[in-house]
Amino acid sequence: MRNFAICINPTISDKSSIYNLLERLSKGSQIELFGLNSEPGLPSGLIKQLPKQTSRKKIDCILVFGGDGTILKAKDLALQTGAPILGINLGYLGFLSESSQLEIESSIGNLKQGKYRLLHRMLLNCRLKRNNDFICEALALNDAVIHKAGSPGLIHIRIKAGGRYVFDTRCDGLVAATPTGSTAYSLAAGGPILAPEMQALVLAPLNPHILSIRPMVFPASERLTMKVYGLSQAAMLQIDGVNSAAIEEADEVLVTASQRSVSFIKLSNRTFYQILRRKLHLGK
Repeated sequence: MRNFAICINPTISDKSSIYNLLERLSKGSQIELFGLNSEPGLPSGLIKQLPKQTSRKKIDCILVFGGDGTILKAKDLALQTGAPILGINLGYLGFLSESSQLEIESSIGNLKQGKYRLLHRMLLNCRLKRNNDFICEALALNDAVIHKAGSPGLIHIRIKAGGRYVFDTRCDGLVAATPTGSTAYSLAAGGPILAPEMQALVLAPLNPHILSIRPMVFPASERLTMKVYGLSQAAMLQIDGVNSAAIEEADEVLVTASQRSVSFIKLSNRTFYQILRRKLHLGK
């Protein structure tokens, strides 16, 4: 690997330590660093402008400095370039990160020597349908969330799988998650933990007002439809934690497994279960 795209959490006020680290890495190591135009303050002598979209396939890896939220934002660049992501954790949890600032120099060395594996994470294809027209479409690495937004009352959601009725519930909303997203918002909503290499969809209702409604797991081949009604005001569709579109009465959110995926660099021998124990304090 020689060409690295750089993504840095924009909320970090002092990025000098990151720039100093990148400068040390670039000296004598024969690597090229590229940055996005949308990231202000990148040192021009150190980090080159990312090539136009038509020639972005030259990027070998995306180095993401931040937490899981920054990694989710780097998803689009990974899809454009086909390059895998290496997360360098600067955040609180860093569940998706594989390295740290202290480990990054040895991590780059391993990448250059080919000492790594690629883990492919499935994506959700999410579409918002209104009056037989699709008004919003996006890919989610973690989840698609229907949320009641500013409405003080509960909303109604009717779920179908492959056109077959599953259940109807009044709730604050609903999380449709990938196995990667099963350890994020879905987990906080009481959903199950899925191993990231699985191909499946998780549905986790948010505060359903009925005891019999529980999170469910569906095969990745299933087509899920969530129809929203009983709104006093617009609800919201969130994709990977970002408000993407307002949901109106009788709108439908359609979720399927995407044909595309995002790859992550795996350097260590740490298992998924070790990460659960260390970062989410699973068991003892």
